[in-house]
Amino acid sequence: MTTATKWALAVGVLALAVLVAVLPNLRGEQPAQPGAAAGEDLGPARAAAALEPCPRGEGTVEQLAGVEVPCLGDGSQVDLGSALAGETTLVNVWATWCGPCREELPLLQEYAERPGAARVLAVQVQSGAREGLELFDELGVRLPSVYDGEGPTGPVRDALRVPRSLPASYLVSPDGSVRLIENPRLFRSVEQIREAVGAAR
Repeated sequence: MTTATKWALAVGVLALAVLVAVLPNLRGEQPAQPGAAAGEDLGPARAAAALEPCPRGEGTVEQLAGVEVPCLGDGSQVDLGSALAGETTLVNVWATWCGPCREELPLLQEYAERPGAARVLAVQVQSGAREGLELFDELGVRLPSVYDGEGPTGPVRDALRVPRSLPASYLVSPDGSVRLIENPRLFRSVEQIREAVGAAR
């Protein structure tokens, strides 16, 4: 292979790499957003769902230290270890395919709107981010929510050791302790939520 051929080949490879990098922008495609499948634009679904902002805090909940996940409402990264520190928080793990979750989410929204309620954070798992946003919009639920991915495991589930059956709710105390709420596992009324949080405070 001559020197000229080598140079021509190198230039061709470089031109191909530039084309691959620039082509999505020429087509007007958006880069993948946190919590979205590659090439999926969640902007309209996020606007329709109008979720409350994800919490931000200071300090550390040791069990969740280093756990970073996207906020479903805006795609920003949330460090749960610091976000949930210092304030009583009810963390609810749910999925779009889970029938009981669909029944429980509106109750959690109603609870969160009551005076003196603990902060509530939803964690969507094992289902697509778009489907989660659409379900929130359908149910009229605006709870702040983070996205733990579609797969069988995720950083939040690993840290909390979430059981297979959903939904699952946890109470994070101001002192940083985290406890699975087992009685009841499924909330069927706002009063049950209030009592479970009150008993754990």
